[in-house]
Amino acid sequence: MDQDQHALYRRSLVVVVVSQVFGGAGLAAGVTVGALLAQDMLGNDNLAGLPTALFTLGSALTAFTVGRLTQRSGRRGGLAAGFAAGSLGAVGIVTAAVADRPVLLFVSLFVYGAGTATNLQARYAGTDLAPPGRRATAVSIALVSTTAGAVGGPLSVDLLGDFAVSVGLPPLTGPFVLAAVAFAIAGLVLFVFLRPDPYLVAQRLAVPVAAGDGPTPRLDKGVVVGATVMVLTQVAMVAIMTMTPVHMRHHHQSLGQIGVVISLHIAAMFLPSLVTGGLVDRIGSRPVAVAAAVTLLAAGTVAALAPGDSMTGLTVALVLLGLGWNFGLISGTTLIVESTEPATRAKTQGSVDVLIALSGAGSGAASAVVTEATSFATLSLIGGLLALLLIPVLAWQRRPSHNATAGPLPRR
Repeated sequence: MDQDQHALYRRSLVVVVVSQVFGGAGLAAGVTVGALLAQDMLGNDNLAGLPTALFTLGSALTAFTVGRLTQRSGRRGGLAAGFAAGSLGAVGIVTAAVADRPVLLFVSLFVYGAGTATNLQARYAGTDLAPPGRRATAVSIALVSTTAGAVGGPLSVDLLGDFAVSVGLPPLTGPFVLAAVAFAIAGLVLFVFLRPDPYLVAQRLAVPVAAGDGPTPRLDKGVVVGATVMVLTQVAMVAIMTMTPVHMRHHHQSLGQIGVVISLHIAAMFLPSLVTGGLVDRIGSRPVAVAAAVTLLAAGTVAALAPGDSMTGLTVALVLLGLGWNFGLISGTTLIVESTEPATRAKTQGSVDVLIALSGAGSGAASAVVTEATSFATLSLIGGLLALLLIPVLAWQRRPSHNATAGPLPRR
């Protein structure tokens, strides 16, 4: 990597970091109070998982759209548009709560999902110009910068609620007011400062691939495994996370206590990223993906065994849940980046994030139904056991492909 390219890589990463700080504050609203807001407006616990499902479906559409826009015109425009849509959705949620209009709430939650998807898609922008041995670290820097906003939002949920009441809004809309402002700032930062566009530069710098030398089936296997790792960790994490605030409120824990637990959960999702990225760059994606499966199983087990009024037990469970998700996301993302070429990378990344979002939507919607039909403990155990499916998937990747024409793949 020459000096100019390295300087552009560092500049792009700084811009992504700044945008992620604000984007993290925006995504925390849906996680912290989305289910509680729907529960209050609808008066039905069976629909408590619907907000997560709706904004995750919205994130699926956005992931697809941003991936296609990036493929054609670079990262800047697609990411800025996604954050702008997320801000508009947050405004709609506040309006729906004030007017008590559940239909508007559902539509706005769907649009709000654009911000959460864009926040996740932005992690790829940091890898476009990263050296091959530093890609996981680049992903981790983008993710860890999300921590400040994502943790600060839930921790200030009481303060945001007081602010909302002071201006005549329902208290649970406070975090969404923050989301509207934060997503707007994140999009503005990317639109103004992400120049020149790192994805377009990476495409120009890519060595042309000769006819017949395109990606082989073994490289495609890396995409399949990377996607599977991220999908399974998303399903396990979303299912347990979605119903934890509802479970805690059923046991008479306060909104402030719920905010603390969710804050620590989100911190565990993002804060360990620098360590995780370094591990992936040093020892490879597979061992870290195995660690994701084991950690998520431990999270589900602790959540199932912890009493509903135990702040300590649920905090430990949610911290483990966030850590397992972090292991899965960074190892899976690195597999995707390493298994694709710049010419098609953005389209593939967008398609994979669609799968992640759809799996999260299904998991969020099903979590309330499973909990109502059985219990929160059963839901937690199911989530943990699902994560163990990563083990046979990773074993399948390790098995050599006899029809491959390329040389051995890296140890990842």
